[in-house]
Amino acid sequence: MKAIIIDDEKRARHLLSNLITEHCPSIEEINEASDLKSGVDLIKTEHPDIVFLDIEMPNQSGLDILEYFPNQIDFKIIFVTAYNQYAIEAFKLSAVDYLLKPVDITELKEAVTKAKEAIEANNLSGQLNKLRDSLRQLSMDKIALEIPKGILFASHNDIVYFEADGMYTNVQLVEGKQKTICKPLKHFVEQLSKNAMFFKCHRSYLINLKYVEELVKNDGDYLLMSNQKRIPISKSKRDQFLEVVKETFM
Repeated sequence: MKAIIIDDEKRARHLLSNLITEHCPSIEEINEASDLKSGVDLIKTEHPDIVFLDIEMPNQSGLDILEYFPNQIDFKIIFVTAYNQYAIEAFKLSAVDYLLKPVDITELKEAVTKAKEAIEANNLSGQLNKLRDSLRQLSMDKIALEIPKGILFASHNDIVYFEADGMYTNVQLVEGKQKTICKPLKHFVEQLSKNAMFFKCHRSYLINLKYVEELVKNDGDYLLMSNQKRIPISKSKRDQFLEVVKETFM
């Protein structure tokens, strides 16, 4: 069999390649790619049997491979992840194979054996479709936040507010955590437009109504959030806010 390893970390690629060479004799050829785009190009030219695909990569998550093969695939994907709980939940729902870093030799051998069986049974596309369905199901309560080291999948309930910062967005999470995301606020406004709990109260803020404690009318209206952050609410948005509150909570 032929395999491709797609991972932005050179050391991780070489380590996995060495483990495969030593413990998985059924894989006779291994190629490597440092990002998803070059990996997809390599897949199309080399036609591998198995693709070991890292999830947390800059620019594009490994999960984005579904966009490049929308209809059918003729290779088995084994996802590799260090910590992405969101993806692991999806994999469990769809019975798609994954390996946790650092890669365990026994789990690697088992994943390769299962991949070989899936290839022989010719049920690759069926598993990928199950993964798509699982990701859609989980995305109803999750949002993808592109951070420097990859993609963080956060529950809607864990987000207090979004704050514009030029072409970036600061995302305030519960427990005081904050992440800077390489996308403008407009991106999240559009993405959460159908979620009634998120409200754009100001040109620079998108808030989660769950964490609003008080509407204060003093020296200019503002919203007091659960973390005591004062967020301005524009005059044009105040009446709309009161209407939203009435519809949502009353």
